[in-house]
Amino acid sequence: MLKNLSYEDLHHIANNDHLIRQIMGSSIVGNVSSSGGPNKEDRIKEAVRYYLSIARELHGKLEKTELPIKDKMDAGLSTGLFVYLDFLSRFTDQLNRRVLKGERIPHEEKVFSIFEENTEWVTKGKLHPNVELGKKLSITTDQYHLIVDYRIMENQSDSEMVKPVAEGLIEKYDILSWSFNKGYWHKDNKALLEEHVEKVVMPEKGKPNKQEKEEESQRQFKILRNKHSAVESNINELEHRGMNRCPDRGYKNFKRYVGLAVAAYNLRRIGQELIEIQRKKELAERELRTAA
Repeated sequence: MLKNLSYEDLHHIANNDHLIRQIMGSSIVGNVSSSGGPNKEDRIKEAVRYYLSIARELHGKLEKTELPIKDKMDAGLSTGLFVYLDFLSRFTDQLNRRVLKGERIPHEEKVFSIFEENTEWVTKGKLHPNVELGKKLSITTDQYHLIVDYRIMENQSDSEMVKPVAEGLIEKYDILSWSFNKGYWHKDNKALLEEHVEKVVMPEKGKPNKQEKEEESQRQFKILRNKHSAVESNINELEHRGMNRCPDRGYKNFKRYVGLAVAAYNLRRIGQELIEIQRKKELAERELRTAA
C-alpha cells in the first residue's frame, strides 16, 4: 500500500525520524527471546515495554498528524494507511496482553496475515507439515472422481460441513453410498444421512464400541471405506491443477481461483475418460480389421 511513498514522506507522516527507524528495524524483543541467561522472562518484558512505547508513540503521531502527502495518495493508499494503523493498534494491544499481562489471546482474535485477512491457521493432523496457513476446502467426488461439490470453509470444522453439503446434494442425486473420513463424524450427521442414503460410511472418532465394530467389519463397509482412499489422490491432483498456491490478491479473487482449479480438474478428468473411450474404440476396430 505504501510502496509509492518515499522515506521522506514517511518521515513527514511520523514527524520524527528516529521512531520510524526504531519501529521498522528493531529486533530487540526477538534477540532477547532467542537468547538464554538469567532473568530471561523479566528481560523479555522489559524489551516488550520498550518496543510498545515506540509503537504507541508512532501510532499517536500518525493519528494526529495533518498528512502533508495527501496530494500523493489516492483513495486506496489513504485507506491502506489507516488499515495498517488499525493493525498496529491491535498488535500492540495483543502483545501487551499476552506478554505483560499473561493473557491467552483467543484464536478468533489472531491475525495470520496482514495482506490476506481471511487466512486461517490450518491444523492438518499430519507430521510434515503439521500446520499450514491458508483456507480449508471441502470437496465431494462421485464414482467417476469428478468433483460435484466444493466449499471454502470459514473457520469451520469438517463435521460442520456435512449438513450443508448433504442438503445441496441429496436434492440433486440419488445417492446409494457416501463415505467420509473420521473428521466428519458426528452422531447427528450420520443420522441425517441415513435418512436419505442407503449406506453411510462414517467411522467414529476414537475407539469404536461393539456395535460400531460389527458395522465396520462388514465386507461392504470395508470395500466402500477402501474406495474412499482415492479422495487423497483426487486432492493431490487438484493441487496440481493450481490449488497448491493462489497467486491472486483479495478474497474475491481467491474464490474465483478455487473455482477455476476445480473446473480444470474436472475437465482433465473428462478429457482422460474421452481419450480412453477413443483408445478402446480404435483398438476394437484394429482387432476387427485383423480378424477380417
